Amino acid sequence: MARKSAIEQLEILKKGCSEIVSEEELLKKLGSGKPLRIKAGFDPTSPDIHLGHTVIMNKMKQFQDLGHDVIFIVGSFTAMIGDPSGADVIRKQLDEKTVQENAKTYAKQAFKILDKKKTEVAYNHKWLGKLSAQDIFHLTSHKTVARMLERDDFKKRFKEQTPIAIHEFLYPLFQAYDSYHIKADIELGGTDQKFNLLVGREIQRAYGQESQVIMMMPLLLGTDGIQKMSKSLGNYIGVQEDPKEIFGKLMSLSDEMMWCYYELLSELSKEDIASLKNAVTQEKKHPKAVKIDLAKEIVTRYYDLTTADKEEREFNRVFKEGVGLSEVPEKKLKLKVKEIALFSLLKDTDLAPSHSEARRLIEAGAVRINGEKVIDKNHHVPTQGAMLLQVGKRKFLKIIFS
Repeated sequence: MARKSAIEQLEILKKGCSEIVSEEELLKKLGSGKPLRIKAGFDPTSPDIHLGHTVIMNKMKQFQDLGHDVIFIVGSFTAMIGDPSGADVIRKQLDEKTVQENAKTYAKQAFKILDKKKTEVAYNHKWLGKLSAQDIFHLTSHKTVARMLERDDFKKRFKEQTPIAIHEFLYPLFQAYDSYHIKADIELGGTDQKFNLLVGREIQRAYGQESQVIMMMPLLLGTDGIQKMSKSLGNYIGVQEDPKEIFGKLMSLSDEMMWCYYELLSELSKEDIASLKNAVTQEKKHPKAVKIDLAKEIVTRYYDLTTADKEEREFNRVFKEGVGLSEVPEKKLKLKVKEIALFSLLKDTDLAPSHSEARRLIEAGAVRINGEKVIDKNHHVPTQGAMLLQVGKRKFLKIIFS
């Protein structure tokens, strides 16, 4: 099949992009007729890839489908520094062992989206770890402290006299060196990465290469609808999660947030999404039905259609038909204290991954006891009798104290 024209490719690739620097350069590169080298980097700061990461991966897949070469960079070196983008304080540095452990499954998870046969996986410790002191001196000579402090997050921290460590200045330079090392034509990143991506253009020019085009994607909000999706915030949907969890979390989105997920994650065209919006506005379609279609599309992508159909039936059974208490899982607890903090109970029964996340869920109004919402993060419950705990719309647990 003949490759699409540069104009046709551009129209496809622009979908969902917040900003391109520059569109004219991108059109010129696409018009060259040669496969372009598309770069995106992912630091393995945790072992899981979530839907927030996939916004960029979906764009990588578009490039693959158009006949271009994709380089998936695992930040096995940069993760030990920590990306300062959007950070209010110095990020905690990860040790090499943790990073290597996290990196083991990154490529495998990425292949749920990317074509394995067409993807080059590169670990940046293999070249960044070999840079000599002289190499690093040369790299740092191309950026001044004044220019670094123009960066919004650094500027804010400097003004507020919040410490900025020298190694944080190295992060965008090392990310830029990645672009030079692999000879990137285009680099993809989130809108919070703009400074780093622009540095990549500068360093490539300084090292005698043609500057990469940068394409920035919007940040996907987490399931809380407040902050960007992040495992540390507990508002993420992992690509390796149980399909029931993926389906349920997507169904818990607000109707307004649903459209953001459609635009950034769905394979539907802009025209089809606009048509769906119009149908909901005119009350020709119910928002829940449209949300179910989205949940099925995502579950199908990471599992299969049979699994998606099964989760739809289960969701309808539980949340539309209702489920009796006899079907809710039970847990018997024997405690020596007369009462226990609710956040501790949530953590101890695995309804929340940590005490801090349990407190956040309580304050967000996501926790109910016997159907009654609790918003006091310091609320205590008596350790006698039985109670029905509910977290969000999907997690139920009947606790029997003995």
